[in-house]
Amino acid sequence: MSKLFSPLTMRNVTFKNRIVMSPMCMYSCNQQDGKLTDWHRVHYLSRAIGQIGLIIIESTAVTPQGRITPQDLGIWEDEQILSLQELVNNIHEYGSKVGIQISHAGRKSQVEEDILAPSPLSYDETRKTPIEMTHQQIEETVWAFQEAAIRANEAGFDVIEIHAAHGYLLNQFLSPISNKREDEYGGCRENRFKLLKEVITSVRQVWKKPLFIRISSNEYDPEGNQFEDYLWYSSEMKNLGVDLIDCSSGVVRPTQITAYPGYHLPYSHRIKQSIGIATSAVGYITEPEQAEIILKQDVADLIFIGRELLRNPYWVYHAAKVLGGNIEGPVQYERGWRL
Repeated sequence: MSKLFSPLTMRNVTFKNRIVMSPMCMYSCNQQDGKLTDWHRVHYLSRAIGQIGLIIIESTAVTPQGRITPQDLGIWEDEQILSLQELVNNIHEYGSKVGIQISHAGRKSQVEEDILAPSPLSYDETRKTPIEMTHQQIEETVWAFQEAAIRANEAGFDVIEIHAAHGYLLNQFLSPISNKREDEYGGCRENRFKLLKEVITSVRQVWKKPLFIRISSNEYDPEGNQFEDYLWYSSEMKNLGVDLIDCSSGVVRPTQITAYPGYHLPYSHRIKQSIGIATSAVGYITEPEQAEIILKQDVADLIFIGRELLRNPYWVYHAAKVLGGNIEGPVQYERGWRL
């Protein structure tokens, strides 16, 4: 039996296969209100019809000033729950589970108002300088993540992924590149982890379903965290109740990354084997045979696919044909989907 098409259960949530649509920003909230549009509904439902096991909605801001761009999705107010709930219900109709990635962009935010960060250091010379967060603003951010988790639960999501990678706020606190604080949130590794620890703890208080964390396993910078640091962070996160580490990499500051198929696999493999926690495989995974080998060699537990699902919403059907997997396509497509 193909492992890619075997189910996986976490905290009583069962994914019908190991294929995950990776969260990818769509920048499509043209009203700048953080609410879903018709674009989002077509985009995500077509992948649910395509029989993906888990669809993770794009990076969704926990505060208005925490958006990457003004066109980002949001989950900072109750008025945003209804449309999210309708989307979740529609995705569930096709047997897919659905997650949401909650985030705060920190100094990488491109909104017009003041932006926040652990230290007043801009991302690059083209970006404005952020305001160093006060303790009150840190507390408000922790509360915002918890409130987002409550709203995600009300909307019916099956999974939450906390975005602590790619140089966004939580990654900024983790990294000595962007965190120059001299209080209890800066300095040593334990202090730099403090905000993420508080966010995870606050989310876990209100969220009983699977909890994923996306990390930048490699910061590609000698001044930044090294992989041994991320092993330590991963161990701490496991102890806090995190279920899966989503192993990505970059970009605390502008960096040239040499990407190739499976370039994150060494990180997911070592974290999985060393820490004993589930991990994802992500990064230019395009071929079914490649995904199958990753799972059978116990490198990771779930296969996160991004660009390939932008090119082909029905990649799962293609993979099932190649691997002999068992899928139940939509009734309306039976004539074309008989394997």
